[in-house]
Amino acid sequence: MRDTAVDEVARWVREAERVTVLTGAGISTDSGIPDFRGPGGVWTRDPEAARLVTLPDYLADPEVRRRAWLARRDSPAWRAAPNAAHLALVELERAGRLYATITQNIDGLHQRAGAEPDRVIELHGTLYRAECLLCARQVPMTEVLDRVASGDPDPACTACGGVLKSATVSFGQALDPAVLSAATAAAAAAEVFLAVGTSLTVHPAAGLVDLAAAAGARIVLVNAEPTPYDELAAHRFTAPIGVVVPAIVRGALRDGG
Repeated sequence: MRDTAVDEVARWVREAERVTVLTGAGISTDSGIPDFRGPGGVWTRDPEAARLVTLPDYLADPEVRRRAWLARRDSPAWRAAPNAAHLALVELERAGRLYATITQNIDGLHQRAGAEPDRVIELHGTLYRAECLLCARQVPMTEVLDRVASGDPDPACTACGGVLKSATVSFGQALDPAVLSAATAAAAAAEVFLAVGTSLTVHPAAGLVDLAAAAGARIVLVNAEPTPYDELAAHRFTAPIGVVVPAIVRGALRDGG
């Protein structure tokens, strides 16, 4: 893919000392993980599915928890592989151009693509661990899914009997302050802020664009659908993420990285 906008963004990335990327569900659709709000998204097809990630519903209704555990068991994330966009961002990181990857995703695909774990800021947590909402103990998700497979539809914490859920941030649940602090610092430090595959409708993640823009960063959006931040963007791409992101990275590294 070559066009003047891609070439310009590639030049910005090449010349910048600090490039921060924010990724949302759209970057993982090429890996077989559906997004949430798009035309074929999980919540578009089944609005009731949003209850599975809404904390008050999860705590109050055992049936919601049972459905949630089945959804975790059957998540396409377990079978997914990193795609061209994930791999391109790893190339950028290894070339010393990527300051941080902030992700709203819980699928671990950035790390599985080869990203350094300490450069990936998981705003909404990870599917790979389960946590107790009473005592905060965490265990590998596989341990709890083994209990589900053995016939326990709503497994409780083995330490205190509390309600278990994935170590992810649900609606109605606060973000980890340390994680949010790291994300805001990475956004404020950026010279180029690239938002990829995110609708920018969920806060505080969406507010990172405001922080980056206020600090003087060039804002670049890669998303098929319009976002509330389109007017702030120096460039906005609607072409497929798996085409645009690798093209920007190839252009940025073409002259020696």
